Amino acid sequence: MSDTFKEAQNDKWKMAEPADHVQRGNWWEAFGDDQLNALQAQLIAANQTVAAAEAAYRQARATAQAARSSFFPTLGVNVGATRGSSGSGNLNTTNENITSSSSTVRQNTATLDASWELDVWGRIRREVEAGEAGAQASAADLAAALLSAQAELAQDYFQLRVSDAQQELFDRTVSDYERSLQLTRNQYNVGVAGRAEVAQAEAQLKAAQAQAVDNDLTRAQLEHAIAILIGKAPADVTIARASFADTQPQIPLELPSVLLERRPDIAAAERRVVAANAQIGVTRAAWFPTLGLSASGGYRSSSFSDWFTVPNRFWSVGPTLAATLFDGGLRSAQSKEAVAAYDQTVANYRQTVLGGLQEVEDNLVALDRLDKELQYQQDAVRAAREALQLVNNQYKAGTVSYLNVITAETTSFNNERSLLQVRGRQYSASILLIKALGGGWSQDELNKQARN
Repeated sequence: MSDTFKEAQNDKWKMAEPADHVQRGNWWEAFGDDQLNALQAQLIAANQTVAAAEAAYRQARATAQAARSSFFPTLGVNVGATRGSSGSGNLNTTNENITSSSSTVRQNTATLDASWELDVWGRIRREVEAGEAGAQASAADLAAALLSAQAELAQDYFQLRVSDAQQELFDRTVSDYERSLQLTRNQYNVGVAGRAEVAQAEAQLKAAQAQAVDNDLTRAQLEHAIAILIGKAPADVTIARASFADTQPQIPLELPSVLLERRPDIAAAERRVVAANAQIGVTRAAWFPTLGLSASGGYRSSSFSDWFTVPNRFWSVGPTLAATLFDGGLRSAQSKEAVAAYDQTVANYRQTVLGGLQEVEDNLVALDRLDKELQYQQDAVRAAREALQLVNNQYKAGTVSYLNVITAETTSFNNERSLLQVRGRQYSASILLIKALGGGWSQDELNKQARN
């Protein structure tokens, strides 16, 4: 990796030290929105994607525990009672008679068996290593699923608030257009304005009303998406309209590499490399013989009364050595398969890291450029409002046509709407950068990393 990010011009960087175990905290609280905080709490409790990832994590932990159990002996007990008969027959050739006899045999047994495979070649150790790495990868998957859902909820919420702000703009614009239409009709009635000007005013009003309906559609769909994220049906969630509060967190960019080290998806990919590497050891151990110890003991008797007596006791103990002499190339193929799987996980890991770097770069440059765009757009809004006021005064004085008013109003409206859209994109870029850097952080943590 290069020592610096392209879009952040500073040199305060360090070599990577994985830190995905660090607590990320409630990073969304930096936006200062109580309703967003409440929605995030519901997401943590009821999001079904997160619940599925949590169940997968428990399954991976159980798999790791199952692999670890191979270190210990296996004990078994068997208690049984059988009853059978055997017979014999004799042929008398003189009298041509057949005689037969039979007897009933009853056998009661109680046996305790023990077996233990010695991990001479490290097969069990590698299986345990793979299982533990798989459980750690699953834990990182859970953290990644939670972070992704939290980021998606925050994005949807602020886009919904942008829609609320746009709706206020639409309501105000429609009201202004209605007054303009009424003024134009009045002028038409007294012969000052022509019918074309009335039609233009009507078209402008209807277009604004249509855009307002489309904005309301977008808001409704965002509300539905939020409902699903918090584990509820869309019919059960209603988010009241609220004013747009332009409060964005200050994201320190001095040490983004420190934060990038905590990305859970990168941690999961790295753990899978470890697991795949351990599987190579498992397949290579298959080339060597397995050494085991087994022991068995118990009691056997045909009568319950003297079942557990010393004369009816039996036992056996001894080692076993087993090896495969010919398997038609099975072990060789399994070894090649494990190596190929390892190479695949390495490539996936590197691609995940590269993808993480791209996400950081993309959102760094987005925040930088959007900040500049916002300044220009604010200047454009001020100029458009001033131009609209001047044109309205000229129109009322009869020095310009209504077409000039329409042009000025459209320009002012489009610039104000663009300003809101830029602010919405800023929120999305901030959230995506936080996600790309692995979630929330504390200033104390950054100061500690800077000292190191």
